[in-house]
Amino acid sequence: MSKEISFPVVGCIGSEHRDAAQYHQRWFIVDAQDSLLDAAQCPGLAGVSTDIRMGYLVLRAPGMLRMDIPMDVIEDDDSVRKTAQVAGQTVDVVDEGEVAAAWFTNVTGQPSRLVKVHPEAKPVIWPA
Repeated sequence: MSKEISFPVVGCIGSEHRDAAQYHQRWFIVDAQDSLLDAAQCPGLAGVSTDIRMGYLVLRAPGMLRMDIPMDVIEDDDSVRKTAQVAGQTVDVVDEGEVAAAWFTNVTGQPSRLVKVHPEAKPVIWPA
């Protein structure tokens, strides 16, 4: 019997962790214009693996140090809140910061940022 795979970060390798389903499509990568980047636009994303360990989203990519992102942070700092574009939708997001931005910029080869769908955002309709 195979485990269900969930994709905490859109465009990256999924996780079979038992808690991954509750974080399905919670994070995604945006370009310098705050628009969704996917694996078709940035093949490097398809090499990023995701896992969950002790309350952290664990990201790994070839040639990169592991990056751990805290998963359940109370989103009360409006300075990191912004909007991003996903297939014509404006999505309320939380920017995961400069370290994550530098990490994904290295992976994608272009200015990139890791953002999380804000817990109070309306549901996102993801492109197929």
